[in-house]
Amino acid sequence: MKNFLQLLLLLISVLPITLLGQNSISGIISDAESGETIPNAVVLIKGSTVGTTSNLDGHFTLLNITKSNIIEVRYLGYENFTAALDTIDLNQIFEIQLSTGSRKLEEIVIQGEKDQMVRMSENISQVSISPIQVQALPGIGEKDIFRSFQLLPGISGTSESSSGLFVRGGTPDQNLITFDGFTVYHVDHFYGFFSAFNSNAIKDVQLYKGGFEAKFGGRISSVMEVTGKSGNTNGLGIQGGISPISSNLTIEAPLFNGKGSFLIAGRRSYTDIIQSKLFDDINGLFQSEPESDGGGLAPVNDLFLRNQNDPVFYFYDLNAKLTFRPSRKDVISLSFYNGQDNLDNSREVDDETFGDAIIGRFNDVGLTPVGEGVAESIDLFNHTDDILKWGNYGTSLKWSRQWSKRFYTNSVAAYSNYFSRRDLLSATSLSVNDTTININVSTLEDNDLKEYMFRWDGEYLVNESNSLEFGFQLSSNRVRYDFILNDSTTIIGRDDKGFVGSAYIQDKLKLGRLEVNAGIRLNQFDVTEEVYVEPRLSAVYRLSDKLRLKSAWGIYHQFVNRIVREDISTGSRDFWLIADDQLNPVSKATHYVAGIAYETDGWLFDIEGFYKDMSGLSEFSLRFSGAISNNNGQQDLNLSANQLFFSGTGIAKGLEFLAQKKIGKYTGWAGYTLSQVEHNFPGLNDGVFYALHDQRHELKLVSKVEIGRWDLASTFVYGSGKPYTAPVGSYQIELLDGSVGNFISIGDKNTFRLPSYQRLDISATFNFELGKVDTSLGLSVFNFLGHQNIWYKEFQVITGEIIETDVNYLGFIPSVFINFKF
Repeated sequence: MKNFLQLLLLLISVLPITLLGQNSISGIISDAESGETIPNAVVLIKGSTVGTTSNLDGHFTLLNITKSNIIEVRYLGYENFTAALDTIDLNQIFEIQLSTGSRKLEEIVIQGEKDQMVRMSENISQVSISPIQVQALPGIGEKDIFRSFQLLPGISGTSESSSGLFVRGGTPDQNLITFDGFTVYHVDHFYGFFSAFNSNAIKDVQLYKGGFEAKFGGRISSVMEVTGKSGNTNGLGIQGGISPISSNLTIEAPLFNGKGSFLIAGRRSYTDIIQSKLFDDINGLFQSEPESDGGGLAPVNDLFLRNQNDPVFYFYDLNAKLTFRPSRKDVISLSFYNGQDNLDNSREVDDETFGDAIIGRFNDVGLTPVGEGVAESIDLFNHTDDILKWGNYGTSLKWSRQWSKRFYTNSVAAYSNYFSRRDLLSATSLSVNDTTININVSTLEDNDLKEYMFRWDGEYLVNESNSLEFGFQLSSNRVRYDFILNDSTTIIGRDDKGFVGSAYIQDKLKLGRLEVNAGIRLNQFDVTEEVYVEPRLSAVYRLSDKLRLKSAWGIYHQFVNRIVREDISTGSRDFWLIADDQLNPVSKATHYVAGIAYETDGWLFDIEGFYKDMSGLSEFSLRFSGAISNNNGQQDLNLSANQLFFSGTGIAKGLEFLAQKKIGKYTGWAGYTLSQVEHNFPGLNDGVFYALHDQRHELKLVSKVEIGRWDLASTFVYGSGKPYTAPVGSYQIELLDGSVGNFISIGDKNTFRLPSYQRLDISATFNFELGKVDTSLGLSVFNFLGHQNIWYKEFQVITGEIIETDVNYLGFIPSVFINFKF
């Protein structure tokens, strides 16, 4: 690492300091209404392949241009901007304002079509979505950036219970998600039906589905870079919205005499106050019970009954950002985020009417809780405290500076914290034939992840065909995870620290029709005391102005992993740990990507193939026979944590097809993915098995049409069945207290397939002005055809028989929403 940093400093010191070309242009791109700078806007010299993109501060530079050139600027959701350079003073910073409306900005402007909702970058596997236009897409009441990305090929769109992105065979934890520079480890609100980000606080989103460049590291699947709004520099701005689940409000205003701005955005559900039908439908998925025998109790197995209850739940998130521009070259910003979900699932049972139902259960099998015989009277009392909280904190301090037309730097100091804690205590008193049994069961699951990070990035424009990028990152993580049963039995107790020092350098080079991005990233991980080398290479070759070939290859490592916990009885409760090459190894993936694209002004046809070789995957399983209940309801655990962790490998491969109509009154796209994801975990399963998120076919159709003030949109998603594990039989074991327990024999992992998934969503949005307030009133219908899509299957043993129950996703769900802005 020391040698690499010395080499990096030497390389920077001898960069060619060439003079600027005879003519060059430097400018800043911003929103005409709010003054908000716009990153990642495409800047082109019309009629040529010369172009660039604006950086995070909206700044761009083009070298060696002529006064006869015409410049064109495009950005998602905004009207295209064109201007003749002979009308511009090239010695001044050119301020370009983009408009979402039809008014002219300058006399030199020639208005064009509004850019599309989704843009596939000319770079391989890079895509962006307009936060402004996703409002028109159907959903569950609110516009959601993450749900919109799930409508693209290569990203699973059939996981209603997760806002996280399953990208090209990867899982959500394998995606690097940053918001203004800090890492966000968990992106789900409300069991995953909403993402953790308020779209009104987002300015730009870039997703790299694979083969991403050397400036990004620490994840093996994909990268999502989210840039938050800085705030209105022209005046006070207020916008908000109301949906059946939550409401949101955003306030922004200028500061420091126009040199700065602030933004604060908050969102909160009112599900703890008003439990709408939508809340009941979503909550019912996670509190699902078999049909009750009466009295509020539902059968679970031969000897036990489960209580039904109405939990108290709400979520909130808060964004705040302060931005200061002391000069035209400097931007200093402080960003803060907090999002949290709170679930109180506590309940109590104390009713003699339950006795008759319970007596029937025990007498059917000829047993009572105190041995053989007939149960004549039963009194039951149960009190359960069940509190679950999870969420994120994040903050970053950023200073970026455009030192010259050629040299730009960005420095970020950031802090991130993910937390999840569940406290469960169940106290039961059961009196049978004047004999009382007290059973106390408790579970504590506490996962806390903290990250302190500093990152410095530099960009040097060598000439019009060569751009050099370099930088380093220092990350310190502390991850704690406690999994404790009955206050005394520790299944897992970890408190680990890890430090990663990274440095990278990459060169973006244009050689005629060929564009190459070659780079290398070095990571030194103190836990394993190893240096991990990550070379990266991508290329785009233009066969013509409309047709291009593209490819990418790279090696990636991940040092903080979310462990998949397979627990047949309690479901999936994944948790984060630092890799240590003992319980869970450092994850590694090698990406191979190739594609071809044909693009005109109005249409895009894109095909990409991918192959991803993964190793160091981890899973935690409670499939063991060492848990035996004793007379006090305690458990004796005879296996160590080492025997509960499994590591494995995986291969993900597939083809993605996209056909998109980009501009006009009618826009949309059709996407299809053919893929396969296989895992191999020795000790957990014999041989290779399909991953839970493996899905052979997935088709998505998205359409939007503008008719006057109306935006009409629809989305259709079809996915072939995902795999699942099913029992192959049941058996009984006599426990130490003389009672008999029913157990399920689990078959080979993921050998069965669920039925296919199908969902049609529609929406209609009416846009109008209410005084000086821009208002949108809409109706959205989720699962318009009411198709029953199976989420997973439950298996229970009842009177010696295995009973299979389908747990379905949401059915027909209409919702009304209103958004306003002034």
